[in-house]
Amino acid sequence: MELHNLKPAEGSTRKEKRIGRGQGSGHGGTSTRGHKGAKSRSGYKSKRSFQGGQMPLQRIVPKFGFKNVNRIEYKGINLSSLQLLAEEHSLTAIDLQVLHEAGFVSKNDKVKILGNGELTVKLDVKAHAFSKSAKEAIEKLEGTTEIL
Repeated sequence: MELHNLKPAEGSTRKEKRIGRGQGSGHGGTSTRGHKGAKSRSGYKSKRSFQGGQMPLQRIVPKFGFKNVNRIEYKGINLSSLQLLAEEHSLTAIDLQVLHEAGFVSKNDKVKILGNGELTVKLDVKAHAFSKSAKEAIEKLEGTTEIL
């Protein structure tokens, strides 16, 4: 086997269907489009949701709920993560810069500290929001919580 005699496996390829090239192509006359009607004409394009005149699904299924445009999306970070971070880097203060460098949050994320996990070190934490249990756990160890 050499480069000049490589070819695809038997039966793995088909000849290109040459449409609109007359009777000799085997697709003459209607060019595989059938007889008359919009589908046989150039420029025909059906709507993506058209179901042949049947009531389309997006009109059958009712609308419900709403999107609150004033919702603030927070990135939740648990106390267990803060504990790990403080132990690894021997920190006493944690703010957005520290969390960003550690890869917990992106630059423009809003951060909420959540109360899952155990905290054993005194920490001064700055974030956009705190859950009640997280705030209690931090302040129980005489740490401080500051809302940005």
